[in-house]
Amino acid sequence: MNNSFANLSLFEKLTFIRAILPSKINIYLVGGAVRDCLLGRTIHDLDFTLPQDAIKTGRKVADALGAAFYPLDIERDAGRVIYTEQGNRISIDFASFRRPDLESDLRERDFTINAMALDIHQPEKLIDPCQGGTDLRKCLIRACSSSAFSSDPLRILRCVRQSVELSFMIDPITISLARSAKSGLLDVSEERLRDEIFRIFDTSNPAAAIQLLDAFGVISYIFPELEGLKQTRIHFPIADNLWDHAIHIIQNLTSVLGVLSPVYDMETATNWTMGLISLKLGRYRHQLYEHFNDRINIDRSIPSLLFFTVLYLYSGKLDFGSGIKDQNQHNNRNLSDNSKLLRRRCENLRLNTAEINWAERLVRLHRSPILSSKIKPCLSRRSIYHFFREAQSSGVDICLLSLADSLAIYGATIPQDHWETMLDTIRILFEAWWEKPDEAVNPPALVDGHDLIEHLHVTPGPLVGKLLEVIRENQAAGEIIDAHQALEFACDYLSKL
Repeated sequence: MNNSFANLSLFEKLTFIRAILPSKINIYLVGGAVRDCLLGRTIHDLDFTLPQDAIKTGRKVADALGAAFYPLDIERDAGRVIYTEQGNRISIDFASFRRPDLESDLRERDFTINAMALDIHQPEKLIDPCQGGTDLRKCLIRACSSSAFSSDPLRILRCVRQSVELSFMIDPITISLARSAKSGLLDVSEERLRDEIFRIFDTSNPAAAIQLLDAFGVISYIFPELEGLKQTRIHFPIADNLWDHAIHIIQNLTSVLGVLSPVYDMETATNWTMGLISLKLGRYRHQLYEHFNDRINIDRSIPSLLFFTVLYLYSGKLDFGSGIKDQNQHNNRNLSDNSKLLRRRCENLRLNTAEINWAERLVRLHRSPILSSKIKPCLSRRSIYHFFREAQSSGVDICLLSLADSLAIYGATIPQDHWETMLDTIRILFEAWWEKPDEAVNPPALVDGHDLIEHLHVTPGPLVGKLLEVIRENQAAGEIIDAHQALEFACDYLSKL
């Protein structure tokens, strides 16, 4: 294409697609794109429905766009075009009617606000058999039919997500229908459940969404191992159980990410805790923006993984008070149990290995002594190196999570000196990570394994790797500055083994 498809307006996109297809084909834009057009919201993905030949039609559009295409459901004749441009990805779905005609197809959809359509040949005419336009004006989410949730229980999560995304109320009858169908979530595939869960964590208010899911009674169906958090009492100032504490962390983490977003105005800070975050860490807004736009998995954002992991931070404390006398033993067991529960849920949701390892690092390190110290920050280069050696790139996320956790523990009672110390510590870590990585985070190699083998006459094996690591650590600490010193240090180290 000469012009960017991604930058075209909705009606320009429809014009482009209309030009590709035979003039007699009946094809309709449906779902969220129509709703968002009427609400004046940004439109990302497009969904089209037509009487037949949806996969064939989708392939034709993909070829014209130079985009990828794959069938979603051959039996139901549904396919997806994936158009990628400058890192942005647009999904364009094509599906044949699931009912004999367009109106009956729309009536079988989830909510009235998603059951409107535009004929691409007459886009100025709204097709609205369920009065979705009226519900849009009322800011109301209403099920299209009494079987909306029983036919697809995943719509319960979608109902919650769209309520939070749009700030819409949910119709009382719709709430009753959703609650009645919640047991059906046990039959939803893990992949579909995963995708909707992480879309919920990507909303502007994930804590409100989780609380609404809890009110619907579905937490035990999507996170069954976490129900015990509600019965585990703690003595933090602003929470009486671990479930509430997790919700408070998510709320505070949302605020922390907001205050460090590129468009944040420091003058709008609602309290001194947020104002200090902006003052001490605001210089890293651009780096944080780029960090959160990076992806461990293209289908899930880092913030959504971060919010998901929060729910499991304290899950190992479900046996608190079980007779463990040694507090260190208890804490280590907590971390182990947290990781086990987290890994099991991640594996059930089909997260990849990189995502699971990332999440486990957050659980293991979010209360790192380097972050929770109440003394004035005087971080050595060695301690900075140790932290990032363990945390890797998730060190940035661990720092922000530690702020949210402390706010959830103390609330407005957090001591100012403790808060300032945490922020100063994190500022030093951010500076090391983004501004001085060659010093203490990732110092350039002075020698390699071949150098050690040649000069020290050691044989290849684990010892070489160990020597390289101790050289690297002491280089990060500023105690080794060149190759000669590195070899001398390794020789001395060997003599003491």
